[in-house]
Amino acid sequence: MKINHNETENNLNTRQKHLILGAGFVGLGMAQALKQAGIPYDQVDASDDIGGNWYHGVYETAHIISSRKITQFTHFPMPDHYPDFPSAKNILDYLNTFADHFNLRPQIELNRKVTYIRPIENNFWEVTFANGEQRIYKGVLLCNGHHWCKRFPEFEGTFNGPIIHSKDYKRPEELKGKRVLVIGSGNSGCDLAAESARVGAKCVMSMRQSPWFIPKSFAGAPVVDFIKWWMPEWLQRLMVYGIIRLTFGTHESYGLPKPNYRIFDRHPTLNNEVPYYIKHGRITPKPAVRRLDGWEVEFQDGSRDEFDLIVCATGFHLAYPFLPSELQRVDGSVVKCYGQVFLEDYKGLYYIGWGQIRGGVGSLVSAFAPVFVRYLQLQETINVPIGLVLKELGQKLPKTHLFDPHKMFIELKLNEVFFDVVTKKAHRVDAQYTQVNNPPLPPLSSINKPELTKEMTLTSSLQ
Repeated sequence: MKINHNETENNLNTRQKHLILGAGFVGLGMAQALKQAGIPYDQVDASDDIGGNWYHGVYETAHIISSRKITQFTHFPMPDHYPDFPSAKNILDYLNTFADHFNLRPQIELNRKVTYIRPIENNFWEVTFANGEQRIYKGVLLCNGHHWCKRFPEFEGTFNGPIIHSKDYKRPEELKGKRVLVIGSGNSGCDLAAESARVGAKCVMSMRQSPWFIPKSFAGAPVVDFIKWWMPEWLQRLMVYGIIRLTFGTHESYGLPKPNYRIFDRHPTLNNEVPYYIKHGRITPKPAVRRLDGWEVEFQDGSRDEFDLIVCATGFHLAYPFLPSELQRVDGSVVKCYGQVFLEDYKGLYYIGWGQIRGGVGSLVSAFAPVFVRYLQLQETINVPIGLVLKELGQKLPKTHLFDPHKMFIELKLNEVFFDVVTKKAHRVDAQYTQVNNPPLPPLSSINKPELTKEMTLTSSLQ
């Protein structure tokens, strides 16, 4: 076997580093925290520029649904001239400015798709790239996002026109003059339905169930800014319900059934335009699709209509296609890890940013990253995985992908205040085990499992 001396030297250089996978909002926030703490790292992204979904995944007219105040990194405010709800371009410019301000670019390698990550001997992690290069790292931070592996509904019948995912849509010209069916009532579905109402020939919005339409602003301020850290969730619900009633009235007045879930039991839909366009006859609400038939679509209520284009705003799968089956800890939309990050049986692999936060990501990353850094430093002093320590402290595995940011802020503050208690517990748990090592897993070339092959060939090439 021929030895590549450059790769051998590179592996020696990376064994004392962590790898950050992804250079979007979360990946950049974590990189800045590691750099500030003096923790060596590399960072890679499969795309040709930084910004994650704000670079490669959103439409030109997109604006954030959370406010500037809670979306920005707390320690790096957005410019004063930004509106309350910045545009996609505003956010991308902000992330580029953030990377430049903290000099993060030297550690970022672009066009670096990861195809396989596995634990090897001595608790190291072998990372394989699409070009065949392999590197060995001390640990890997999975910040590859959850808005890339497109989820499509299964249809009965066939449609003569194009069927696209909301991630494929980029600009209003794609909808101009067309009869558009939008499937889904989340934030992207509402944005695309409103855009179709403006420029399309007609728009029908298919919803399996009615959402709670929460206005983006109320009394001149973003609704999310009314929710304070000290408010229990029942009070948040009561306040938002009151705002909905004062702004929109009842669902019945729009010809919609009342939602069959409580506010916040699903990811919030913040949109003022869909109720507005329903009242103007520019959006027609319909129930779920029953079947496709040429240019026609039949709905569950028996009605039929003709369309030129179907847009599926039906969300995304949470996926880590570069991990072996033993590390596929995804259950639906939830990663089964302690503290939303750590495994109990492997150390050095961290699942970060997979949840749906009810609010802005930047302020939460600003609070989370310093706490994570302390856990990373604690891991250096013990043999057992941090996840096992958290389990012994009584933490439970998450049951939902929906997180109340105010509750998380409180938990992170308690983590910071009582970190000495966590540290003592960690060393007591560590003392109970004489030898703890990650079980090595075989390289991809030696695996012959159809189910793993399927995992490794998920639809998107972006991380």
